[in-house]
Amino acid sequence: MCSSDDTCSPRLRTLRQCVAGDGSMKLGPGARSQCANAVTALLSSPLHGCQCKRGMKREKNCLSIYWSLHQSMLHGYNLVESYPYEAVEKTYDYVRLASIAAGSEVGMTTVNRCLDAAKACNVDETCQKLRTEYVSACIKPSGKSAPCNVPKCNKALRKFFDRVPAEYTHELLFCPCTDTACAERRRQTIVPSCSYETKEKPNCLTQLRTCKADYVCRSRWAQFQYDCQPSEQSDSKKTFEK
Repeated sequence: MCSSDDTCSPRLRTLRQCVAGDGSMKLGPGARSQCANAVTALLSSPLHGCQCKRGMKREKNCLSIYWSLHQSMLHGYNLVESYPYEAVEKTYDYVRLASIAAGSEVGMTTVNRCLDAAKACNVDETCQKLRTEYVSACIKPSGKSAPCNVPKCNKALRKFFDRVPAEYTHELLFCPCTDTACAERRRQTIVPSCSYETKEKPNCLTQLRTCKADYVCRSRWAQFQYDCQPSEQSDSKKTFEK
């Protein structure tokens, strides 16, 4: 809608130049005033309240527009308050998830829940296909004296979590173990070493800055903070407030 509007489109273009690294230089004299005017105008347009759908066809473009506007408004913004995605009604069965995580003493001694979870995944075509893809990507040598291609492994792993129904991924994540060997197999099954182990461990703050510089990664980080923030009733929320 904005791109086809003779008033909105140039203001959005100006704003996106403003938030670019050398935007002021591109805009020339009076750039600060132009940026402020563009923000003011766009705040009163439908663009201000827009959000994106995760997995949509032009998700990255949508996110770049969202962050162009919000980044110009908020310096040192709180990502929990700046949430780019449309709210999705969660339908998790938390009682079932708790039972998966906890298990029962009888079930633990007679049934291998992790093995059952793997078998269930293999029966489902999507789960089996995407699990095979990420396992293959995460164990194949990169040819550069590294154990594997980390970016390719992470991409395949993310694809698995994005596209496979939670009923399968949660079973794999939360199946109970009674010994170290089982726990290690479970970890390697769902979080292969290749996805995070490197010769040189990157600094967490550096990684976070890199993430925030990328529209998609920044949005995923915002979603994580939004979805996992303490509820009003949680002990952690009360602790933070103290």
